[in-house]
Amino acid sequence: MWKVRREVTVAKAVGALVCLALAVFFALDQDTRGVVLAAPATVLLAVLAARDLIVPVRLAPDDDGLTMVVGFAGRHHVPWSEVTDIRVDVRRRLTSRTELLEVHTEEGLQVFSSYDLGVPCKEALAVLREKWHQARRRGTC
Repeated sequence: MWKVRREVTVAKAVGALVCLALAVFFALDQDTRGVVLAAPATVLLAVLAARDLIVPVRLAPDDDGLTMVVGFAGRHHVPWSEVTDIRVDVRRRLTSRTELLEVHTEEGLQVFSSYDLGVPCKEALAVLREKWHQARRRGTC
């Protein structure tokens, strides 16, 4: 079971509070541009923090398959038999490196970052592949 790290959720909530304070400050100062920038940032960070609180667990493997978060807060169980591939996509651009865990199913693609999982994507990949191969050996996929 992988979930968002508590520190990330707290950072989003603190960011929302800081943006809210800035929006109030700008409103009192009658700075419309500041309010226009700070208010949407407040809403965005608050919504992201709320999602982390509502559905902290983003991906949970079991013997039957995977339960994944889809959309804002929906959950969807996919049997191992419907998983077609699991891999980590690594992208390098100038000085940055991004890793995303990709779960390919018959229905589509689900993508998880290390922020979603709370662990490095390659660590989650190793566990998922092992469970997937165990399901194949048992004949459940």
